[in-house]
Amino acid sequence: MGGNGGRPGAYGGRRGELDVLRALVVLGLVFFHAALVFSPDDDFYVKNPQTTGAVTVLAGFGVVWAMPMLFLVAGLGARHSIRRRGPGGFARERLLRLGVPLVFATVVLCPLPQWLRRRAADPGYDEPYPSFWGRFLTVRPDLADFPFVLDGEYFETGHLWFVVLLLAFCLLLAPVAAALAAASGRLVPVLGRRPALLLAPALPLAAVNALLGMEEGFAGWNRWAYLLFFAYGFALADEPRVREATSRAAVAVGVLGLVLFAGTAPGFVAGDDPFTSWDPPALATRALFGAAGWCWVLAILGLLDRRRQRSAPDGPAPDTPATDRGTTGRPALLGYLAVAALPLYVLHQPAVVAYAYGVVGWQAPMAVKYLVIVAASLATILLVYELLVRRSAVTRLLFGMRGSLVSGRRHGESARRA
Repeated sequence: MGGNGGRPGAYGGRRGELDVLRALVVLGLVFFHAALVFSPDDDFYVKNPQTTGAVTVLAGFGVVWAMPMLFLVAGLGARHSIRRRGPGGFARERLLRLGVPLVFATVVLCPLPQWLRRRAADPGYDEPYPSFWGRFLTVRPDLADFPFVLDGEYFETGHLWFVVLLLAFCLLLAPVAAALAAASGRLVPVLGRRPALLLAPALPLAAVNALLGMEEGFAGWNRWAYLLFFAYGFALADEPRVREATSRAAVAVGVLGLVLFAGTAPGFVAGDDPFTSWDPPALATRALFGAAGWCWVLAILGLLDRRRQRSAPDGPAPDTPATDRGTTGRPALLGYLAVAALPLYVLHQPAVVAYAYGVVGWQAPMAVKYLVIVAASLATILLVYELLVRRSAVTRLLFGMRGSLVSGRRHGESARRA
C-alpha cells in the first residue's frame, strides 16, 4: 500500500472527532449504568425489584468496545501532549488534570453510592451520612491490587477506576514514550505494506484476557488489556498510513469483530465462570472477546475516518483542540460536550445511583423508571457542569479542566488562527 489516494494530508491532523466520540461514550455511560439497576447479574449499588436478562445481552454490545475506545483515545491524546510538553511536562500535567479530580471526587462523591447501597440493601440502616463518610475514608495502603493502592472496609474508587488506571498508565508511559514512539515509527511502514498486520494487536489482547481473566469491576476487561489499548492509541492511532489502511479495512474488520463476538455467546450464556475459569471453553470465550474488542475499535476508527473524508472531500485541515466554545468544523454542542467529558464522567455515577435509589420503589413499569433515571441524571450532570464546574477557576481545577474559562476561550481562538 502506498500514498493516500492522491489527497495529501487527508489523514493528517489531530483527530478531533475522537474527542466527540469520547464525550458521547461518557454520556452513554449514564444509559449503561442506569440499565444495571435492572440487570439480574450485576452487583450494582441499587437494584429494582424486577429485573430482566435483556440488559445483560445489550450491555455486552457496549462493554466490548466503549471503555477500550476511551483508553485508546487517551493514548492518542498522550502522544500529542508529549509532543508539546515533553515527558516530564506531560507527567506533571496529567498529575494535575487527573490526580486532582481523582482525590477530590474520591473524597466528595464516591462515598454517596456506597452509603445508598447500604440503605437500599437494609431498610433498617439509619447511619447518618457524615458518620459513614468518615468510615469510608478510613483506609490503609495495599499494593497488592496495583494501581489501586488504598483499601478499607467501606472504601472504593467506584467508577473512578478509569481515572486511576489512566493516571497510572500515563505515569508508566512518560519514561518510555520516546522509545515507544521510535518503535512505532519503525512499525508504521511495515503496516503500510501489509495492512493485515493491523489485526495483530488482537492477539496480545486475547492472551491477556484469557490468561489473566476478565474483571467485572472494570467493565468486563482485564485492567492490563486497557494498558494495551492505551499504548496502541499512543503508537498507531494518529499515523496517516495506519489511518488510511484502517479506513479501507473498516467494514471487513467490523464484520470479523461481529463474528468473533458472536462466538463468545455460548461461553457467556452457558459457562459457569467465563470471567476467571481455566476450563478450555472459558479461555476461548475470553480470548474471542479480547480479539472482538480490538476489531470493533479498529472498525470504528476506520469508519470515522471514512465519514471525515466524505464530509471534506478536498482533505480537511488539521482539527483544533476542543474548547469551551466548541471546535472548528463541528456543531457547537458537540464541541461543548467534548470539553466536558472528564467532568461529566466524574459526576455521572453518583447521580445515577441517587436517582435510582429514589425511583426503584415506585409502582411503575421498568421502562418508565429507566427513562426517569436517565433523564434526571443527564439533566443533573449537565446543569452541575454548566453552572457549578465550568464557570469557576477553582472547580475547573477540581474537575480536571484546563485553566480558566477565559483562558480556554483564548486558547481556542489562537488555535483556530494558527
